[in-house]
Amino acid sequence: MPRADAAQSGALNTYDDARPASFTGAQSRGDTRCAIIDGFFPATPMTTPAFAPFQDLARTLLPHAFDKDHGDGSHDTSHLQRVWKNAAAIHAKEGGDAQVLFASTLLHDCVAVEKNSPLRAQASRLCAGKAAAVLKSLGWPDAQVQAAAHAIAAHSFSAGIAPATLEAKTLQDADRLDAIGMLGVARCFYVAGRLGRALYDPADPHALQRPLDDARYTLDHFHTKLLKLSSGFQTETGARMAAVRHARLKRFVDEFAQEI
Repeated sequence: MPRADAAQSGALNTYDDARPASFTGAQSRGDTRCAIIDGFFPATPMTTPAFAPFQDLARTLLPHAFDKDHGDGSHDTSHLQRVWKNAAAIHAKEGGDAQVLFASTLLHDCVAVEKNSPLRAQASRLCAGKAAAVLKSLGWPDAQVQAAAHAIAAHSFSAGIAPATLEAKTLQDADRLDAIGMLGVARCFYVAGRLGRALYDPADPHALQRPLDDARYTLDHFHTKLLKLSSGFQTETGARMAAVRHARLKRFVDEFAQEI
């Protein structure tokens, strides 16, 4: 399987996380790429196609990206699009094998394991095994197959596997970016609703007199996990992006607390 060429690699520099106040002339000219602002990434994907520049590979891999009985809207195609947007932004600054990173992104949730399942800690390893089989069937070299499998296995918070490659570090950061910020808030409450969890403990919303219990109370999950994620990012670029989203996440928790 050939590696991404220089043109593809350059095309990855088209994304950002934070929305600046204004764009450069590229926006006013109607460019399909995003403008680069002050040396950082642009604010929105605008007309950049989903999964660019790997649309052909996406068509091959998407049929394998989810289990047939998959019904989790927090881990759907839009999640893959966002994680790839994040990964592409990080790759543009940090480098790495773009094709391995893309395949890892599309297949990182290819085995569905519910958040409350006793197998949850094994989910990323199960995904890595399935992804390796898919990529081998497509004729990928063993080195790239193993690189993609490691990135997938190491992306999960629950697995506790340290990412050893740049692609693995990038995927972990890209996926965790989707767990914080406003999207993280939306996904957290979506999952909590699917699992029948309460919004918060009405007797003690902030767990001042009880242990945190995010299996029962959604607000507790912000304190047990989400507000801790930004401190563990693997790449410098990912950490900068995470700081923006962490501030949004904290602001949400503070403002939520004012209304209860």
